Amino acid sequence: MTSRKASFPPASGALPMRVMALGLESVGKTSLLTALTKRPGRSEGIAGSTLFCETFGDEDLDWIDAPGLLRDSDTETTRETVSKLPDTEVVLLVARVDRAAEDIAYLAPLARGKRAAVALTFRDKIGLDEEQRHIRLNRWTEQLGVPVALFDGRAVSESDRLALREGARKASALGDFAADALPKWNSAAPSDGGFGGSLLDFPPVSLALLFAPSWIAVTQANALADRLFDPLASILTPALESLAELPTPLAEMLGGDYGVLAMLPFLLLYALPTIVCFSLLIAFYKSTGLMDRIAQSLHPWLRPFGLGARDLTRVIMGFGCNVPAVVSTRACHSCSRSACVSAISFGSACSYQLPATLAVFAAAGMAWLGIVYLGALGVTTLIYLRFTTPKILRDANNRLLMPRLGSLHAPNLGNICRETLGTLHSFFVAALPIFVGICIVAAILQVSGALSFLAQTLGRVMVLFNLPAEAAVAVAMGSIRKDGLAIGLLDSDWGSLKVALESPAQVLTAVYLAGVLLPCLVTLLTIGKEMGGRFAGRLALRQATWAAGFSIAIAWSGALITNLL
Repeated sequence: MTSRKASFPPASGALPMRVMALGLESVGKTSLLTALTKRPGRSEGIAGSTLFCETFGDEDLDWIDAPGLLRDSDTETTRETVSKLPDTEVVLLVARVDRAAEDIAYLAPLARGKRAAVALTFRDKIGLDEEQRHIRLNRWTEQLGVPVALFDGRAVSESDRLALREGARKASALGDFAADALPKWNSAAPSDGGFGGSLLDFPPVSLALLFAPSWIAVTQANALADRLFDPLASILTPALESLAELPTPLAEMLGGDYGVLAMLPFLLLYALPTIVCFSLLIAFYKSTGLMDRIAQSLHPWLRPFGLGARDLTRVIMGFGCNVPAVVSTRACHSCSRSACVSAISFGSACSYQLPATLAVFAAAGMAWLGIVYLGALGVTTLIYLRFTTPKILRDANNRLLMPRLGSLHAPNLGNICRETLGTLHSFFVAALPIFVGICIVAAILQVSGALSFLAQTLGRVMVLFNLPAEAAVAVAMGSIRKDGLAIGLLDSDWGSLKVALESPAQVLTAVYLAGVLLPCLVTLLTIGKEMGGRFAGRLALRQATWAAGFSIAIAWSGALITNLL
């Protein structure tokens, strides 16, 4: 076996050596690199690939944290990315110590042509003393031909940091080895059992754990927003009255129906608290290992639709705000990311859309339609995904790589705070500028008459959906921002409908069409920024086609049922 050592320190002005960390989902790569560098990573797209990674700067090293492998289909994306990174000198293979041999055997082909080192995590899961660990590590290093180190990602000492950096610098070509010949590590705890190994094996329990707290987060955040809306609106009223005296275009951009200041209460009171609740919830689930348990339990149910449990979590996060949910899909691989973004765009009724939807049903005296709407949204989203997601994601052979997991563990407060702050940073950096821009664009469309023209044009095709032409205003406004469906359907005091909708089927059809026909412009622009303008355009066209088809089916099947009754 040949080896090639890196020369350190680099010459003055030289670029840092890049080390890409690869591992299965939830092996602790991100926690390890965060503890190693004592700083958060920066998310960025890797040039020449479809992968988003986090980069952790560390003296003369750059640690690149690639998304964890969750399914077989993820491997090809990662292999392609590694091959397109000639300036990545070292691949760090990260594996849980209690399944190290199997993980390293699976990851080894990804390091072909690169120098490698191995980091084994979850040191606390093995029942060996210090001397026994040292002997075992030496045997692993000898058989693999590369540096091997053992860590506890929750408690990384200074000696651990030195060992990991030294391992990267002494990396060499991975030798031939047999996984069954590698020395085994004795587990300090049973690999299964307890709460994590019983109730969570039942998909209905996992669904309840995923949805119930999420529903509580949405309802409680919206209830808080409802209480604070009037006081905040009264504080802003003098400013809005002053803005109304400005020249027309500027007045509309800042204080009109779509103005930046006029929309501020919705942004601060409805979107932001929900995002915080979801971020804390998801970070807690990940930190305790509960998310991995849910992923294993729900994978057989979600695979036929091209989704994984982590994708479902992001879709649920979209009920708070689609923008950070879309940004969070950076942790997905290429093929699964497109499916996840499509699911968020189509099926996540955000904190603007859902309250507006329920307000329309209440004003129509049909509050019970809220449950029907959520059911219809869920069913049609699954049908949409079944026919639009890549076939490889729905293939029964696309197995889940995660082995059967052990019991849950205590949450890590540092990791929870880091993930929550990262989501909030994405919201303010990525979403807020787009939000301001879309307010300005929407105001211009309203002043120029383009919005009225769009409504008139759509009014001619409302007959296809068994709706009056006046419903087109809600469809046009809902295409710009999701609470626009209420502006188009409700009178000024939001107490009754201003569009003549005579039956529950018509009310449901109007709300569904306005809410689902297109993602709001903020979401669409975010998708374009993250995935490219061509992808965003194709997604919008495909979603409009399917949403129109579903709306026609809802409208005329509802009319048929009404006539039969």
